[in-house]
Order: sequence, then C-alpha cells, then structure tokens
Amino acid sequence: MDVLVVTGVIEVAPEDAETFRVAAARAAKATRSDDEGCLLYAFYEDVEKPGTFRVYEEWRDEEALAAHARAPHMDTFRNALSDVEILRREIGKHDGMNPRGLTD
Repeated sequence: MDVLVVTGVIEVAPEDAETFRVAAARAAKATRSDDEGCLLYAFYEDVEKPGTFRVYEEWRDEEALAAHARAPHMDTFRNALSDVEILRREIGKHDGMNPRGLTD
C-alpha cells in the first residue's frame, strides 16, 4: 500500500504569522496524537520568508485523511484562522510514492 502524501505552502499576512504559528502547532500536536492513520504531520516556516509555512503530511490512506478533515481539532484550527489573512494557499496530495535514496 502506498502512503498518501500531502504537501503545500500557506502564506499569511505578516501581522498574522504568530496567530498561525500557535494554531498550527496545536493542530499538529492534536493530529499526531488523535488521528489514526497519521504517519507524519508538520508545518515548517520558511526561514527566509516569515509568514510562509510549508505543509508536509503522510497518511496511511485516503480514509485516514478524510477522517482527519472531519476531526474536531481541525474545526478548532479553522476557527482559529478565521481572522487570519491568508495570502496564498497551495496544497496538494500525492500517491504512488516510491521513496528512494537521494542519490539513487
């Protein structure tokens, strides 16, 4: 079975970056502890572009990802971002990944 990978970028207004950081940290912690089928879930802030966050997730399957989207902590996350100005959001999912070493 192939792992489902979600990757993307979210850019927020500079004045909203701290709100996003706090909400994302809470969502990531809840997702990793509560969501069955979550293999990895993380946000990373671009060190050269504060307020630009990279998203990286790994899921056991499509059903696990769908359940995650319906989880109460994701409602909390979305509500926490209701006043955040999102300048750009590009998120996609990928399947059929065949991991190889970097030099392979």
